Amino acid sequence: MRPTIEAMAQGDVEVIARLRFEAFFEGSDRTLDDDIAGLRGLIASDGFEAAFVAREQGQPVGSCLLVRNEIDSPHHLTPWLAGLIVAEAYRGRGVGTALVRAVETYAASVGVGTLHLYTWQARGFYEALGWAAVEAFQQDGAPMLLMSRSLL
Repeated sequence: MRPTIEAMAQGDVEVIARLRFEAFFEGSDRTLDDDIAGLRGLIASDGFEAAFVAREQGQPVGSCLLVRNEIDSPHHLTPWLAGLIVAEAYRGRGVGTALVRAVETYAASVGVGTLHLYTWQARGFYEALGWAAVEAFQQDGAPMLLMSRSLL
């Protein structure tokens, strides 16, 4: 079954924030409430930034964002594909790919020529989707990779 990809709604925020918190922020200074507030702000933003949610049988199971600024970015680039997360039980079913493609399509529709992202563990996933490695570096003592994708 293919996931349904939609703009994130207020009713999705807490479920997605919990997924994001467990994957990205647990043990950091960012709290669950911080992430909930950030997602709500993103949804209510000026229409350039966007949050997408993947649904399986009506339930939110993943998300991906288009943002102007990446958290604690050492690079002065914009915009970013950020926060791709898929609930573990739904991985390997094309949900992540569908979310990335939704962000890319939306970004192209609002005039973005090049998107950027950070990853390390998911390098192969993004390369298979046409993303190119730009620079490997260390952040907070961990390996990180800047990648980009031309949308033109």
